[in-house]
Amino acid sequence: MSQKERKNRILVVDDEENIRKSLKMILEYEGYAFFEAADGMEAKEALEEHPEIDLVLLDIKLPDTDGLTLLAEIKKKPFSPEVIMISGHGTIPMAVEATKLGAFDFLEKPLHRERILLSLRNALEARKLKSAYQDIKKRTEKKYQLVGEHPLMKNLWQEILKIAPTNATVLIQGESGTGKELVARAIHAHSPRASENFVQVNCAAIPEELIESELFGHEKGAFTGATERKPGKFELADGGTIFLDEIGDMSLKTQSKVLRVLEEGEVQRVGSSKIIKVDVRVIAATNKDLKKEMKEGRFREDLYFRLNVVPLYVPPLRERKEDIPLLVDYFCAVYSEENNFRRKKFSPEALEIMMKYPWKGNVRELRNLIERLIILTDKEVIEPEDLPDYLMQEKELFLPDMRRIKTLREFREEAEKNFILFKLKANNWNVSKTAREIDTPRSNLYKKLEQYGIKIVAGAGEAVAPSSDDEEGEESPNSTGQDGR
Repeated sequence: MSQKERKNRILVVDDEENIRKSLKMILEYEGYAFFEAADGMEAKEALEEHPEIDLVLLDIKLPDTDGLTLLAEIKKKPFSPEVIMISGHGTIPMAVEATKLGAFDFLEKPLHRERILLSLRNALEARKLKSAYQDIKKRTEKKYQLVGEHPLMKNLWQEILKIAPTNATVLIQGESGTGKELVARAIHAHSPRASENFVQVNCAAIPEELIESELFGHEKGAFTGATERKPGKFELADGGTIFLDEIGDMSLKTQSKVLRVLEEGEVQRVGSSKIIKVDVRVIAATNKDLKKEMKEGRFREDLYFRLNVVPLYVPPLRERKEDIPLLVDYFCAVYSEENNFRRKKFSPEALEIMMKYPWKGNVRELRNLIERLIILTDKEVIEPEDLPDYLMQEKELFLPDMRRIKTLREFREEAEKNFILFKLKANNWNVSKTAREIDTPRSNLYKKLEQYGIKIVAGAGEAVAPSSDDEEGEESPNSTGQDGR
C-alpha cells in the first residue's frame, strides 16, 4: 500500500471502556486505523510497538499516571505523533499547560462527533505539513553539505562548531567557488537560531539603486515603482541569520547603513522615518582582499573591523586535492538521485586526472562538471575518455603528486606517461604524428603505450592501429627500436 493510501493510525488512551468503544466506531467508520489503551503503561507499549501511530487522543486523568506527564514524554521523541487532550473536568490553566507541552488541541467531555473529527483532520494536516517540511529540510541539508576530510577542512569544521552557538559576526574569506555559502549555512544550522530564517543576499547581483531597498525595505511610494510596502532582508531575517555574500561589492553609502544595523540593531525602510529594531546575526563573505579595498578607499575600515570579529578562511580545492574523490562520490550520489539514474562512479584513472587539474573554479567548477557528466554520459563508470579535453591540457598534468612518489624512477615514469598523454591528445590521438613530434620511433611509442596501459582512441572512440599508409621507412609496432627516452 502506498503512502497516499495508508490509513492514518490513531491511538485512544482512556480508562473508560465506553468512550473507547464509541471512539472506535466513529474512527473506523471514517477510515482510520484504531488502537486503544486503558492507561499510561498500555499507551507506552502501544507507541513502542506501533511507532507509525500518527495521533493520540489522550485523557488527562489516567489510573497510573497524569495525562500531562505522559504528553510530555510523548513529545520528547523525534517527530512524535500529534496529541489531542480530552478531559471531563478541563480548566483554562490545564489547557494552557497542555498547549505548552505540545498538545495540538484540548477537548472537553462529553465528546461531540463533529468536533472530534474536525480536530483530528486539522491535527493530521498539521502533521502532514511537518513531515513535508522535514523532507525538504533533509534534502536541503544534503544539498548544502560540507564535504572534506583534509586537515584544513577538519580545522574549519572545528572553528564552525566553536562559533556557531555564539552571536559573533563572522567574515568568511576565500576564492570564488570554495563553498563560503555552505560554511555560512553550517554556522546557522548549528546555532540556537537554526529554527529561524536564513536569508541570503548576493550584494554583487543587486543593482546599486536597489540594494538599500532590498536590505532595509521600502514604503509605498518611496520611489518610482514602489507600489506597496516591502520589508527588507534584515527584517525577514529577524531572529535568524543574514548572509551578505560578496560584501566587498557593496557601495560605501550602503556600507554605512549596514554598520548601523550591526552596532544598533536598527533598520529604517527607504521612505520612512520609523526605526525598526531587529535581532539578526550577520555572516559576511567575500573573495576580495578587503584590506587592499580599504587602502584604496572602497571599503569602510570601521565596517571591516565590525565584520571581522571571527574570520574564517575556506581553502581552495587545489590545497585539499585529497578531498576530490570524496566530493566526486558525493556529487555522483546527489545528481544520480536527482535525475533518477543508477548510481554512477568514476574510474581510478579518471579520478587521477581530476586530482591533477588545478580547479580554478574550485568546488563549484567540480560540481558543475560532475552534474554534466552524470547527465550526458550513458555509461555507469566514467572513464578518462569521457572527460572534457581541457582537463588533459593543463600544465599541472605533467607534475606527479610528490606526496605519493617514492623513487626517482616512479617520478620519471609518471611524468613520461603524462607527457605522452598530453601529446597524443594534442595530435588527436595520431600515433605517427605524435612519435615524430616527440622525436621517438613509432614502435617505441607503442611500447610506451603498452607499458603505461594507455588506450588509443580516435574521435569516434575506436582504437587506432598502425596503418600501411604510414610514411616510408617508419618501423612497425612489432619491430625493435631504440629506447628513445
